[in-house]
Amino acid sequence: MSHVLRLTNQRTDRSNAGGKAMSLHELHQTGADVPSGFTVTTQSYRDHLEKIALGDVDTYLSTGDIDAKSAELRDEILTTPVPSAVSDRILQIYDDEFTDDDRVAVRSSATAEDMEDASFAGQQDTYLNVRRGDLIERVKECWASLFTKRACVYRERNDISHEDAEMAVVVQEMVDATVSGVLFTNDPVSGDDEMTIESAWGLGEGVVSGEVTPDRFVVDGDTGELLTTDLSTKRQQFTWNGDNTELIAVAEEKQDTRTLSDDQIQALWTTAQEITDYFGEPQDIEWAIDDGELYILQSRPITSITSSATADTETGVIVEGLGASPGTAAGTVRLIQQIDETDRVTGDDILVTGVTTPDMVPAMQRAAAVVTDEGGMTSHAAIVSRELGVPSVVGATDATEILSDGQEVTVDGDKGVVTAGADTEVADEQTDDVESLRPETPVTPMTATDIKVNVSLPQAAERGAATGADGVGLLRLEHLILGLEQTPTSYIEEHGENAFVNKLVEGIQTVADEFYARPVRIRTLDAPTDEFRKLQGGESEPVEDNPMLGHRGIRRSLETETVFRYQLEAFQRLREVGYDNVEIMFPLVNDGDDVDNIMEIMADVGIDADKTRWGVMIETPAGALQAESITDRPVDFVSFGTNDLTQYTLAVDRNNERVSDRFDETHDAVLSLITDVIEICRAKDVDTSICGEAASKTTMIRQLIDAGVTSLSVNIDAVRDTQHEVKRREQRLLLDTALEDRSD
Repeated sequence: MSHVLRLTNQRTDRSNAGGKAMSLHELHQTGADVPSGFTVTTQSYRDHLEKIALGDVDTYLSTGDIDAKSAELRDEILTTPVPSAVSDRILQIYDDEFTDDDRVAVRSSATAEDMEDASFAGQQDTYLNVRRGDLIERVKECWASLFTKRACVYRERNDISHEDAEMAVVVQEMVDATVSGVLFTNDPVSGDDEMTIESAWGLGEGVVSGEVTPDRFVVDGDTGELLTTDLSTKRQQFTWNGDNTELIAVAEEKQDTRTLSDDQIQALWTTAQEITDYFGEPQDIEWAIDDGELYILQSRPITSITSSATADTETGVIVEGLGASPGTAAGTVRLIQQIDETDRVTGDDILVTGVTTPDMVPAMQRAAAVVTDEGGMTSHAAIVSRELGVPSVVGATDATEILSDGQEVTVDGDKGVVTAGADTEVADEQTDDVESLRPETPVTPMTATDIKVNVSLPQAAERGAATGADGVGLLRLEHLILGLEQTPTSYIEEHGENAFVNKLVEGIQTVADEFYARPVRIRTLDAPTDEFRKLQGGESEPVEDNPMLGHRGIRRSLETETVFRYQLEAFQRLREVGYDNVEIMFPLVNDGDDVDNIMEIMADVGIDADKTRWGVMIETPAGALQAESITDRPVDFVSFGTNDLTQYTLAVDRNNERVSDRFDETHDAVLSLITDVIEICRAKDVDTSICGEAASKTTMIRQLIDAGVTSLSVNIDAVRDTQHEVKRREQRLLLDTALEDRSD
């Protein structure tokens, strides 16, 4: 097998070139201009390991502490000279392709990356602007990155052999782009035959990372006709300064200038059509233009496109409610009265029930749509449906009485209606795979305020990460726990404490991997007793007249300390194996005494509060009024749960559709509590966040940005709009400040 393969006209497979390089070799076959380069194959990696004489890698790593052994192996890889047959061939091909002054990108391409069950996102190394003299060392560093502690632990948890995981390395010409960006050959949400192009001055790093706000062009997919142009003010760009990449100011005369000419848009459209025709499916393409030459840097399928078809209203609306999760679906009604009936729900069915519970989540995943009698926009059905991308209508009052089991209907989650009969166009476009509903969102705008996403289920992590959010502002542990279909105490009695902790670790890890190294903030258990009473072992739960005011949140955790400790242990395990992006917060905290009790148990479990990012949720008027006392403790952040804060401040049941019109998170009383707490936290250098439904509302966003909130965490479907609204508000504040300074 060859040690090196040129990218041009040489097809290969994953075992030889790894996931990333295999895609680049394939892209060359489309005829697109791909930056020149080559792949250092897995054969080179194997020859290098053979020279080290490790023997079986799995055996080697299992002979001691994984942290120490993996570090030892990385050191062996880095200090052992590369076999001359390998290094000579790498440099020979380099000299054929480049000159000594050329700069290249050196990128890891592991055989186990981009797999269906394990992404390994961000776990191996990439080096930019590498020159010939450093090339061999950078290749070795890519090889060594296969054995970071985190990568090793991840493989073990996913039952992937260390011996089978091999590393190829891509070496590619650096492109000094004058303009660059991303395009989607179809609308990434609706699937419409419209190409979306986003572009900005300079290197693509700014566009992909979201640090530069791009121009946006929409082109007819069939004809190439330019349909819409949305120009941004491009104040910054990334460029190469001779030593490294830096962010610089764009010349004033270019800031509002269009980045792409009509001819360049046509060239992009033509090239994208050719690539799409070759692969046979819509593509997400990164591109760059250097000295008038168009280069294609990467192309991957838009794996999930949602249907935006409108229900056939000619058949008549038969049920109305709240449109809780967007999208349209047609199928057969399955009336679910008891949890043991959920196995009747398949991918073509409409799940209709009084109210959903956490143990219905698997059925909700399978369903084409969800309709409930009860609930509002913050109900379990609404939140979970949005995260899964399943169209949903909630609060329909009498859907279970009007709809019949086996009836064909169309559900419109945008309009909040159910119509009789299955819209055949909708049915034809539906897919059985929940992943096909995952939106692939174009490049995000840069904001000083972090825009994060709420996640309730590990199954929604990939969809959430695809939004480009700055992390997870709320990962609810109760959905992991309630999904066990047993109360925690019952599950631990039957399966043991280690099994319980492992379930939590697995769920959190799935999300942490998708977002790494973006922060993931987990919240400890906050489920009311009525939800526990529906589970196996729930007969011992108290019967409460108002569970939302009862045995829940941190008060439950402090009173049932054993289960609380196991949640903390799961968090600590993840931190110990390298998941430094995981943070923890505690719900329904009322005062400093609550915080003191939390800190005592954290210390007892082994969590160092000074070395761990942790915080509390302000969800009650008491918590807001006690903010001074709470932030006297060493909390790193405070997060507002506006759903609870609003219902407790206004005395309005958030899940009661009869009073839903009085549930207003932007009420002056609620806003006053929030802004007062933000002011206190800013004075003490404590971060503030909001993770309720209100975080995506324009009025709330403006109030929070003006007050100086650190981050917003919104539902998956609201990330894009929130990013733009925050950016507009931040720019307005900057402009107002500049005008005030000028007038002075």
